[in-house]
Amino acid sequence: MSAVAPTLTLERRLLKEFDLVIALDEVGRGALAGPVAVGAAVMDAAGSRRRVLDGLRDSKLITESRRPEMAERASRWVPLSAVGWSSAAEIDEVGIMRALGLAASRAVQAVVDGGATLERTLVILDGNHDYVSRVHPASLTVRTVIKGDRDCASVSAASVIAKVARDAHMAALHPEHPDYQWERNKGYASPEHRRAIRERGLSPLHRSSWAIADAPTLF
Repeated sequence: MSAVAPTLTLERRLLKEFDLVIALDEVGRGALAGPVAVGAAVMDAAGSRRRVLDGLRDSKLITESRRPEMAERASRWVPLSAVGWSSAAEIDEVGIMRALGLAASRAVQAVVDGGATLERTLVILDGNHDYVSRVHPASLTVRTVIKGDRDCASVSAASVIAKVARDAHMAALHPEHPDYQWERNKGYASPEHRRAIRERGLSPLHRSSWAIADAPTLF
């Protein structure tokens, strides 16, 4: 695990200008099957003065066995959180970047439905590409933050919340499609997953528009 823990330094600075920060991070972009998910974690000034959760990191830096507990703690730590989804069928129809935008927009709408407001609110988005502004029906103020999931505690919270939700979703799909071993690989290109695709073909939940047969092994 990385020795570098995320902080609330950026969030505290931003909350001098804005009333709320909505942090977004995606999981599942590179998977061969299943949806892409975007986590949203809301931070306000009062929350930013609290101590960062011990052990909170980007979800990739937390062991799989510890992620569910951390996701539960993270969802209690922030005032509001949600996960937005875009299906494999949508990814095939509109492409992965538009699908990420749809999932992010749905995550933002979910926290708005939960009581957040977009007035005087900044959306911080992990990475260097704003894929949500053009998709969301209401106007958003967005700032992209490279390595936000590593450095910003609210983005780390969004990351682990989304990762645990998507992993649970893929594991729940396993009994209907056991050959692909989604309970283990979560839809990513493990050797067993690719072998099952070669032997069984694609399921309705695979991203059929992708060159899956040639996809690199990620695990």
